[in-house]
Amino acid sequence: MIILFGLAGSGKGTQAKALSEIFGWRTFSVGQVIRDTGEYANIIDKGGLIPDDDVIRLMTKQIEVANAEGYDVILDGYPRTDYQAQWLMENMKDDISGAIILEVPKAELYQRLELRGREDDKSKDAIDRRWEIFEQNIIPILKLLEQNQIPVKRVDGVGEVEAVTNRLVTAVQELDPAATQQLDDVNGEEIEKSYGE
Repeated sequence: MIILFGLAGSGKGTQAKALSEIFGWRTFSVGQVIRDTGEYANIIDKGGLIPDDDVIRLMTKQIEVANAEGYDVILDGYPRTDYQAQWLMENMKDDISGAIILEVPKAELYQRLELRGREDDKSKDAIDRRWEIFEQNIIPILKLLEQNQIPVKRVDGVGEVEAVTNRLVTAVQELDPAATQQLDDVNGEEIEKSYGE
């Protein structure tokens, strides 16, 4: 399991999906999982955070289903708080290969969010609040990961999407050597499919 962190607009959602396709894994965006419930719109629109226990319950269900079906997992933006991270360390630590932080300057992030045009990106105050919450929470989360010997890599998120993806693939392989074999297996399946067509 790989944890992918990044400020809103960093492209972590796009990159998490790309990595899941490359390695044949499942990706779960905590934001998307929460939005899909349809229960927390008022909190999300104000840039607030969903109660920790609700997030843990929702994400744990997704992870357990993926594991039961034999898939490794990329967590997009989870854990979001020290409480969630502590729960993860106590219950799923052995499943975590490492974490990656996708880094993009804020000036570029504003431009990306403006282009994205999602409802919860329209308010600059809400965006700033989401970033503030992320930055307040990421420090204790990273400290907790470090205390539990979970390696963390920082990856430059600026540039063409494919170039960023390539950097992330390298980081994943460094964090999880088994990912290289999984990558070979996925590529092998694609070759078999092409011959069968």
